[in-house]
Amino acid sequence: MATAHRAPSDAGPGRTAGYGDGPRNPFSAFLLAPLENRTYREFLYLLTGFPLAIVTFSWTVTMVSVSAGLLITFVGIPLLALTLASCRGIGAFERARARGLLHLDAPDPEPVSAVQRSSGLMAWVGALLRSGTSWRHLLYTVVYFPWATAAFTVSFVFWATGWALLLSPAYHWVFDAYTDQPGPEFGDWGYLDSAPELAVASLAGLVLVLLTPWLIRGLAQVDRLLVLGLLGPSRLAERAQELESDRGAVVDTAAADLRRIERDLHDGAQARLVSLAMELGLAKEKLLEDPHAAAHMVDEAHGEVKIALQELRDLARGIHPAILTDRGLGPALTTLTTRCTTPTTLTTDLTDRPAPAIEGIAYFTASELLQNITKHSHAHHAEIDLWRTEDRLMLQVWDNGVGGATAGPGSGGTGLAGLAERLDSVDGLLLIDSPAGGPTTITAELPWHT
Repeated sequence: MATAHRAPSDAGPGRTAGYGDGPRNPFSAFLLAPLENRTYREFLYLLTGFPLAIVTFSWTVTMVSVSAGLLITFVGIPLLALTLASCRGIGAFERARARGLLHLDAPDPEPVSAVQRSSGLMAWVGALLRSGTSWRHLLYTVVYFPWATAAFTVSFVFWATGWALLLSPAYHWVFDAYTDQPGPEFGDWGYLDSAPELAVASLAGLVLVLLTPWLIRGLAQVDRLLVLGLLGPSRLAERAQELESDRGAVVDTAAADLRRIERDLHDGAQARLVSLAMELGLAKEKLLEDPHAAAHMVDEAHGEVKIALQELRDLARGIHPAILTDRGLGPALTTLTTRCTTPTTLTTDLTDRPAPAIEGIAYFTASELLQNITKHSHAHHAEIDLWRTEDRLMLQVWDNGVGGATAGPGSGGTGLAGLAERLDSVDGLLLIDSPAGGPTTITAELPWHT
């Protein structure tokens, strides 16, 4: 079971909700398309879009023209702002219509700044005029009119023609039984009153009926792109929101690291140094009374100093190992694997070094994964592969343990969710493949440069 994990932003904006159309045979999907609820919803969207486009286009063009004519007076500027505000309202209605009929999850764009709105009318007018989102909404009302006209015409003509031809034998029976005409009249084709003509017309109608739903879906897809591109949030706003979320994840991770360092210092080296100071104080008092006891206490204090120095080295290595800075990621991971209690094989294929920040994240990712293997996997062997693919750094950790690793709730404190957030903060990706019973393969993908 392979699952890709990013920070908990869930799905990105603009996804089309599921239609309830599970995996099935393509041929049956083709045959059933004219009867599906999706086809009728999208067809209704195209039909209703035409009259709405007429109204919104006429309103926008009229108001913009009047506003432009009055720009030489004070009235033109607020009138133009009012036009932009009305276009934002039209955009809100269109997003709701797309959600209802197209099942399009179109996120709302960024609003006009609340600070500027509360500062008075002119500040609100200025905010609307400076808002690129408002102008994109206005552009939508202008661009949508010719597209809605074409989509309405094409979809309605194909739909009506297909069903009319398909049902032509029934029309012929009605005309023959209840009118004086020999059969239905189809423009330049004249009357269809013979069996071969009716069979050919019905077959052509069947082909159109089967093809029209796919034509409608293609037209509706263009509508989706228009709604997402012009009525949704701008790419700059989405990127700013993503960076804000990543910044929060980085701040939380840094705070957790600082708390860990403080705890390690307090419970480890600091406590040991306090004990060492007390022992040296006692040795100083006994130096004249009992030199042999004092020498023994100094000897014990010397051993405590060595242990404290080792703890401080381990702590410094956990913050940022010197070998990572001096020699790079490969040698640093080699040292890391030698300290792992699970036998670990390292394979590296790097000819140069990535950005220092990426090196650090890759190192601590490998360190966390090896700790997880030691604590949770009950594995007898592990492997680390490190390589570069174009502008991405790939780190893969494999073990033959019990499996079942997950970054979701109930992960047992393995820290995979934190790793996913840390990788996502630099546009990385964590891929977990850990079926119950193992083996477990976890792949971290990082950008080569930050």
